[in-house]
Amino acid sequence: MSALPGPIALVHEWFSPRSVGGAEQVVRQLDALLSAVGRRPQLYALVDGESRRTGSWLEGRQVRTSFIQVLPFGVSHVQQYLPLLPLAIEQLDLAAHPLVLSSNHLVAKGVLTGPDQLHVSYVHTPVRYAWDQMHPYLASSKLAQGPLGPLVRLQLHQLRQWDAISSLRVDAFVANSRFTARRIWRCWRRRAQVVHPPVAVERFRWDQPRDDVYLSLCRLVPNKRVDVVVEAFNRTGLPLVVIGDGPERQRLEALAGPSIRFLGRCSDGEVAQWLERCRAYVYAGLEDFGIAPVEAMAAGAPVIGYGAGGLCDSVRCLHQGASQPTGLLFGEQSAACLAAALEHFEAGRLWQALPPEGQRRWAETFAPEAFEQRLLPLLEQHWQHHQRRLRRASGPLERALPLV
Repeated sequence: MSALPGPIALVHEWFSPRSVGGAEQVVRQLDALLSAVGRRPQLYALVDGESRRTGSWLEGRQVRTSFIQVLPFGVSHVQQYLPLLPLAIEQLDLAAHPLVLSSNHLVAKGVLTGPDQLHVSYVHTPVRYAWDQMHPYLASSKLAQGPLGPLVRLQLHQLRQWDAISSLRVDAFVANSRFTARRIWRCWRRRAQVVHPPVAVERFRWDQPRDDVYLSLCRLVPNKRVDVVVEAFNRTGLPLVVIGDGPERQRLEALAGPSIRFLGRCSDGEVAQWLERCRAYVYAGLEDFGIAPVEAMAAGAPVIGYGAGGLCDSVRCLHQGASQPTGLLFGEQSAACLAAALEHFEAGRLWQALPPEGQRRWAETFAPEAFEQRLLPLLEQHWQHHQRRLRRASGPLERALPLV
């Protein structure tokens, strides 16, 4: 039995079939981890569109939600209520839980807790579009470019203020990468310990025959910089398959040359087959961590990625002296730099220096078991420290009180 208390609250921004990514994988693993030690958590979220969906991992679970749940299109378009989300998260009543664990990429860390409660926040990222990614976001937003632009900027300004203030409510931060830990310090001036997210590496086979095609796998949104990937493959003429969908798809298809195919959204099985067959996985975005590159390595595929952000944690670069390299990192977020990396990769037949079994061995260090072995003792350590702090705070006062 774990030393953690019960009942535990697990807070996530939202559970929606329209938004399933790395953060949701982490929450699912957190729920499984706590349940396995006899501390199955009570789930909280702004909205819940999953617990009544057949086949969902949350089917039949009770999720306590905010007033956004009953607003028009609140469940399906929760982000449209952005100005209300800080208020909404503060309305969740967590008083019954001595330990609160939040999964944060927007407002989850802003829940209100009392002086005797411990709040640990696992941070996927501070709000990108309110902090260091604000200017690229504004430049790509049609709403921000129109007459409502000043209002959008004011709302982001107010969100930054609330975000900084609400960070003071958290007792301990855990970051998904060293890059996220640096962003937490920059935005909130708080230290964070790093525990990499769990990746389901067992889903993939690494020993399949490989094709000469390269793979891009991500949501087609501006910050993923698939435009850089498309332009680089236009320059080199190398074959590329793009899996994913999003608002950028039409523009990217118009940019793409004849060597590039768009497959749209694919099933998990189809994605696994492409990862197991491709020559390399290619990514040009700035990731906080990036689960897809680790999945690629689990499937035996080397990674050619932008050498910044979370990929510096997950990819061991061939040209940076790594003892067991798993990929190639390029230094500038530009088509020219990626094209040069691709040409170097092809000319030197560098995939031969990056054997599939080596990719898989490294990927296994990010397996769910590794996540559990790092996070559970960390939570127990924070709880024990919290208990000692409460005893120190209450002891002298209790001795000073007269007996009745």
